[in-house]
Amino acid sequence: MNEPYAFEVFFDGDCPLCVREIRMLQRLDRRGRIRFTDIAAPDFDAAETGRTWDELMARIHGRLPSGELVEGVEVFRRLYGAVGFGSLVALTRLPGLRHLLDFAYHAFAKNRLRLTGRCVDGVCELPARSA
Repeated sequence: MNEPYAFEVFFDGDCPLCVREIRMLQRLDRRGRIRFTDIAAPDFDAAETGRTWDELMARIHGRLPSGELVEGVEVFRRLYGAVGFGSLVALTRLPGLRHLLDFAYHAFAKNRLRLTGRCVDGVCELPARSA
């Protein structure tokens, strides 16, 4: 697993919206700069990240080759930068837009289960993770 990559993304493979975006990024990642890790996979071990599974499921996370973790909108900046959208990414760093995107992502992450149709009988919670 020592293949070179620019960024590793930890995504929820049970989230339909998340999977759709990940598939698009996989198609765009022609240079193989992104490592895609499905945290919903039965063999995923959150301990290797230094975060709990619940923390990883609460918002998107990514890891730089240095091992540093980033989360939230910064993950999307890194992903889209890795597939060649650096100019667009630069715009997302502008002060007003940066704060708007951070706020919008926080609201999405907080309501992700409901917004992606993953609530049952009005209850929106992740299934328990078996150890």
